[in-house]
Amino acid sequence: MGLQKSMEQKREEKKEERRGGFGDRRQQNRRPPEKKEREEEQWIPITKLGRLVKGGFIKSIEEVYKFALPIKEAQIVDFLFQKERKPGEKQESKLRDEVMKIMPVQKQTAAGQRTRFKAVVITGDENGHIGVGVKLAKEVQFAIKGALVAAKMNLIPVRRGYWGAKLGTPHTIALKMKGKCGSVCVRLIPAPRGTGIVGAPVTKKILLLAGVQDCYTASTGKTRTVENFIKASVNALQKSYVYLTPDLWKDIKDDEHPYSKFADKADELKITYLKEKEAAEAKAHTQQNIFILPLLKYISQLR
Repeated sequence: MGLQKSMEQKREEKKEERRGGFGDRRQQNRRPPEKKEREEEQWIPITKLGRLVKGGFIKSIEEVYKFALPIKEAQIVDFLFQKERKPGEKQESKLRDEVMKIMPVQKQTAAGQRTRFKAVVITGDENGHIGVGVKLAKEVQFAIKGALVAAKMNLIPVRRGYWGAKLGTPHTIALKMKGKCGSVCVRLIPAPRGTGIVGAPVTKKILLLAGVQDCYTASTGKTRTVENFIKASVNALQKSYVYLTPDLWKDIKDDEHPYSKFADKADELKITYLKEKEAAEAKAHTQQNIFILPLLKYISQLR
């Protein structure tokens, strides 16, 4: 036994000599790599709506819907759906997103088949807003990113209501609705409180993100085509404000359009944001030169 132990000790010593004699101490003294936190890119709006939103003149998404203002920047939605944060905390969004489908699609070209990826993403705040986005890209991550941006720009309001007595918060849809896309047809029916969502998993995710807690659903057609199923469900929810019930017959004051109301402020903000953009571009250019100039210098010395 003693001979076997001594032989094993000698073998271990030889191994340590081969790797420098440090053993496991090298790993013990090694520091864990420091994670570099990405600097959040500052949003410089390029549209009039974006400037008014960032300037604090338009404070809610309802103002955007009231005047049917087109949303051309996804950051507008991010800005309007920010959670309240304490100083020092990271900014969080009220919106939740879900990747519903990723599928490869092909196109026949002279060189052969070109494969790309299609992503379908839905986003919502679970409080009466839902959006769906579709994007094609060569890589999956770019397809998901593009679909999420498209979903934010396609965000729509969803009207909720009650089944029976109007007690508590709205829990179901206000009326029966029907949506269609391709061969898929989806019908949504109000349900009593506590029923939950009676339907397929796809419809369930969409309705929950829209803030609907109780609903009956019925679908026909090729529901295995997930993209058409999602679009049909969102199309049905989109019709929630089409029919005005008597409780929406109230006289609404005609407010001044925000573009005319804040015209002077919008022009001032445009100048300030243009200056910020120029400063950011100049900073990026200087940072690029810091890396490129020494490299060019080194190449010229080699010649």
